[in-house]
Amino acid sequence: MSIKIQPVGDMGLRIGFGERIDPEINREIRSFVNELERHPIPGVVEWVPTYGAVMVYYQPYRIRYRELCQQLEAIEENRVPVTEEDTRVVELPVVYGGEYGPDLGRVAEKNGLSPQEVIQIHSDPAYRVYMLGFVPGFPYLGGMSERIATLRLKDPRPRIPAGSVGIAGSQTGVYPLETPGGWRIIGRTPVRLYDPDRNPPVLLRAGDLVRFRPISGETYREMEVEGL
Repeated sequence: MSIKIQPVGDMGLRIGFGERIDPEINREIRSFVNELERHPIPGVVEWVPTYGAVMVYYQPYRIRYRELCQQLEAIEENRVPVTEEDTRVVELPVVYGGEYGPDLGRVAEKNGLSPQEVIQIHSDPAYRVYMLGFVPGFPYLGGMSERIATLRLKDPRPRIPAGSVGIAGSQTGVYPLETPGGWRIIGRTPVRLYDPDRNPPVLLRAGDLVRFRPISGETYREMEVEGL
C-alpha cells in the first residue's frame, strides 16, 4: 500500500493510508505505528493514529521535513505486518436501557425493532477500536450493524455519565469520562476506560477488539461497588 505524506503546519505531517473505515487500512496503520515505536526517530515527539491516517508531530529544529519524510518512507518499506493473532480482545459488561440507556427505546423505534432486538444486535459483534480521541480513552468502534444506526441528538446533553455506551450514525463508542455529548446512549459499563491512577491510564488501544456483554442492573451495581 502506498502512503501519502502531507505537511500540517510547521510542526506536523499527515501520513495517509486511505479514505475509508476499513479493517485492512487499520492493520496497515497499526503495523506502521508499531514500527515507529520500535525505531523512534529523533525529533519526533508524538504520533496519533486515526481511521485512515497517522498524524506525526515533530521538532523542526531537530529534524527537517524532507529528512523526516525519507525516514517515514523507509519505515513504510520495512515494517512488519500485524496479524489477528496480535489482537487483544476486551470484554465490557453493559447494562442496557432504563436510567443507564435512556435512548434505547428511541433507537429501537427509529429502526423498527424492539429494545431487546437492539441489545442483541449491538452486543453480537466484536468491534474494532479504530482510534481514540475526543477525551482520553474514548474508543471509536467500527463494525456496528446498520440495522441500529441512529443519528446523533440534535441538542447534545450537558452531562453524559462515565461508562455510557452510545451510538452516533453507524458508529458506537464508550464515554470514559463524564462529559457533554450528543451520542444516543443505550447502556452503561461499570468498567473504567480511563483511570489516572492506573498504568497505563487508558484501558483500550487502537487495534483492540471489544465485545459487549449484557448484564442486569443488579450486576452493574455490584461491579460498580467492586471498583473495576
